[in-house]
Amino acid sequence: MTEIEEITKALTSFRKERDWEQFHNPKDLTLALNIEAGELLELFLWKDAADANQEKIKEELADVFAYAFLLADKYNLDVKQIILDKIKKNAEKYPVDKAKGTAKKYTDL
Repeated sequence: MTEIEEITKALTSFRKERDWEQFHNPKDLTLALNIEAGELLELFLWKDAADANQEKIKEELADVFAYAFLLADKYNLDVKQIILDKIKKNAEKYPVDKAKGTAKKYTDL
């Protein structure tokens, strides 16, 4: 079992024990993921990044990952593969010779 499969199994077991799958449709998982991402973002509001509480960052980031993994599971997506595919796609959009050292969008390179 891969680490990703282990994490997903732990999440789905936790959910099953509480009978929460009924609430975990794709729309609500996506909304929850966005809300948790907002909570993560809020930790940086009005302060320098160095001043953000690292323990709270870990908690909110874990929530973001959890909902992302559950959403991927709902669609039977291979998390590792979709990330590797996206990296490959981004490498084509952002070739090193054009994108290195710049934050420009690929359409502006």
